Amino acid sequence: MPYFDAASAAPLHPVARQALLASLDEGWADPARLYREGRRARLLLDAAREAAAEAVGCRPDELVFTPSGTRAVHAGIAGALAGRRRVGNGLVVSAVEHSSVLHAAEGHAAVGGSVTEVPVGRTGAVGAGAFASALRPDTALACLQSANHEVGTVQPVAEVAEACRAAGVPLLVDAAQSLGWGPVAGDWSLLAASAHKWGGPAGVGLLAVRKGVRFAPQGPSDERESGRAPGFENLPAIVAAAASLRAVRAEAEAEAARLRGLVDRIRARVPELVADVEVVGDPVDRLPHLVTFSCLYVDGETLLHELDREGFSVSSGSSCTSSTLTPSHVLRAMGVLSEGNVRVSLPAGTAETDVDRFLAVLPGVVAGVRERLGAPAGAPAAAPASGPLVVDALGKRCPVPVIELAKVFGEVPVGATVTVLSDDEAARLDIPAWCEMRGQEYVGESPSAKGGVAYVVRRVS
Repeated sequence: MPYFDAASAAPLHPVARQALLASLDEGWADPARLYREGRRARLLLDAAREAAAEAVGCRPDELVFTPSGTRAVHAGIAGALAGRRRVGNGLVVSAVEHSSVLHAAEGHAAVGGSVTEVPVGRTGAVGAGAFASALRPDTALACLQSANHEVGTVQPVAEVAEACRAAGVPLLVDAAQSLGWGPVAGDWSLLAASAHKWGGPAGVGLLAVRKGVRFAPQGPSDERESGRAPGFENLPAIVAAAASLRAVRAEAEAEAARLRGLVDRIRARVPELVADVEVVGDPVDRLPHLVTFSCLYVDGETLLHELDREGFSVSSGSSCTSSTLTPSHVLRAMGVLSEGNVRVSLPAGTAETDVDRFLAVLPGVVAGVRERLGAPAGAPAAAPASGPLVVDALGKRCPVPVIELAKVFGEVPVGATVTVLSDDEAARLDIPAWCEMRGQEYVGESPSAKGGVAYVVRRVS
C-alpha cells in the first residue's frame, strides 16, 4: 500500500532501526554516571550530538535533544522570549507557521505578550521586506519555518535572518520539514526539528541555540541537556535519530532529484486528468517530495477515504476533514481553494509505478465523489432571471455551498449578481476561489440578516 504522507511522519529509515536496536544493548545506562556503563552511554550521546550538530550546522554544545519537535519549539520560544524580556515582549511569526509555533504564540498573547503575524502571498511565502517591516524595537523574537508543512513552499530564511540580524532580533527557524534535505541557510539564531520527519524514531526533537543568544530556560530544570530539556534522555532513540539524519543527508541530493521529478509529474498531470483543480504552493521554490492540490466540488473527507480504499495514504487541509469544520490556517492565509484538498508527500524510495497508479486512480475517485454530491458538470449557459437570486446554504458544509452556487449560476444574466448565504468558514475561501477559476467577479461579503455571511458574486461572462 503506497504511503504518501511522509510530511506527517516518514517511515523509519533502515539505519535508524539498526542504530536503535544496537543502542538498546549499549545505551541503556545513565550517561551522567562515571562507571563503565555510564561512560559507554555518554560516548553514544556525545557522538549523536556531534552528528546532529554537523547536520544542523552548529556547535555540539549549542544543541540539545528534546522529547519531541513540538517541545523543542515551545522550549525555544519560551527561553528566547524570557532571555530578552528587558527588550520587550513582541513576537513576530508568519501566518503559516506550524501549529506548535502558533500555539506558543497564543500562550504568549494570553499572558500579555504582543504577537504580530506576517501575511503570505498566494504561494504561501512571506515577503522578506514585509517580515522586516514587522520587526519593532520591542520585538524579542521572530519565528519563521524553513519550508511549509502543508504546501511545501520554501521560505526566504536567509533574507529574513539578515533583516533580523540588522534589527538585533533573534530568529527561530522551525526546520522540521526541511532538515533531512539539507542545512538551513542564513544566519539564524535558534533552530528546532523533529526526528520522525526525516525517518528517525518518534519522540526525539532537537533544539539549537547559537552562542550569544540570550536564553533563559523556563520551568523546572536539572543538569541534563544544559538545563533546556530536563529528564532522562531516551538514548537509543537519540542515537537512532542522529544516525538516520546522517544517512538521509548522504542520500538527499540524489533522492531529492528523483522525487522532484515524480512530484513534477503529479503537478502537471493532475490538472490535465481532473477538471477544476488548483495546485497550490510555489511551483519552483518548494520541497522536492511534496505537492498539494484542491479539487472543486469535492468533500475532502470522502476523497481521502476513497483514496485509502484504493490503497493510497494521503492527508488533507480541507475543512471537511477536520472536527473544527474550518480549513487549515495555511490554506486560509494563502487565500486558495480549500475543498477537496489533498497533500501528497512522497517518502524516500517511492516507486514510479506507485505514482503512475495514483494518477490513474485519482480521476475516477474524484468523479465518483462529485457525482454523489450532485456537483454540476461543465460551465453554465446564460439564461434570463427575474429579481435578485439568493442561495440559502446556511447549515450546509463544504463543499455544498459552492455546489449550490454553481447549480444556479446559469440562471444569472451577465452583469447580474447572486448572493450565497453560508455559515461555513470554508466558504470565505472557496467562493472567491470558484470565481477565480470560473473567470467571474467576486464582489465581496457582508453579514447576513439570517445569520452567517452573504457572499456576492457577479456574472461577467
